[in-house]
Amino acid sequence: MRILVEFIALLGLAQMWNLLAGYAGLVSIGQQAYVGLGGYALIVLADDLGANPFLAVPLAGLVTAALALPTAALVFRFRGGYFAVGTWAIAEVCRLLIANTPSLGRGSGRTLKAVFPLARESREVTTYLLALAIGVATLIAVYLVLRSRYGLGLMAIRDSEPGSETLGIDVFRTKLAVYVGVAFGTGVTGALIYLNLLRISPDAAFSINWTAYPIFIAVIGGLGTLEGPLVGTALFFLVREGLSDHGAWYMILLGTLAVGVMLAYPRGLWGLVASRWDVHFFPVQRRVRPGGGASEG
Repeated sequence: MRILVEFIALLGLAQMWNLLAGYAGLVSIGQQAYVGLGGYALIVLADDLGANPFLAVPLAGLVTAALALPTAALVFRFRGGYFAVGTWAIAEVCRLLIANTPSLGRGSGRTLKAVFPLARESREVTTYLLALAIGVATLIAVYLVLRSRYGLGLMAIRDSEPGSETLGIDVFRTKLAVYVGVAFGTGVTGALIYLNLLRISPDAAFSINWTAYPIFIAVIGGLGTLEGPLVGTALFFLVREGLSDHGAWYMILLGTLAVGVMLAYPRGLWGLVASRWDVHFFPVQRRVRPGGGASEG
């Protein structure tokens, strides 16, 4: 169950990054900021404020979304590569601030104590069921967003901000909404991760791996598709578990695989399947119908 919770958490992070970069064109390499903030919000809500640790998971997402608002006001001043570097810099600032806060355990971190009175079996089952609910809710939410007019606006902004403005799309509000929404989802996932691990520290919570792994998963599976992160997460775990006894070799293989797939299949593995057999389990693309007009499918 712990491995399945980890699988769902990485899938959720990949879906969030895919929504932000693959559909909105906001390439962030600092999403670990919201993983860490979500994890620490869980600790504070559950241990310091007495909230139920399982109820604290979605509440941690709300805290993270609130903290993302001032962050967005700063990073939206940048464009392109500067935006990506800016998000990473914000994540490093968050790590350093928490690592120097005595009430949060400084560099050594803290342990989630609120779950200790619970029996281990019931705690792990509840965590697993909560992870399933979060995973399903994330997939449904992203699908509904992309099927809406708002999702169409996101993709228009990704392709051309000036062009989308001429169509009446409020670029700033649309980007702000997706940025804060992704921060909420990432914060919830971060809280779930540390509800599963029970121990948090700044270096682990704000590790670049929390962004690197979702990027690998989304790119290998298929950027800009809902099915891509599912394929990428499954492949990631197959390689990791299959080579778990060989140390860092699985990372070398993952890197080699990523480079090979990007060179041979720029649209990812699912993009190859979808283009060859026209298979879409979560159709969100728009197609022009003969005679004018557009349809979704």
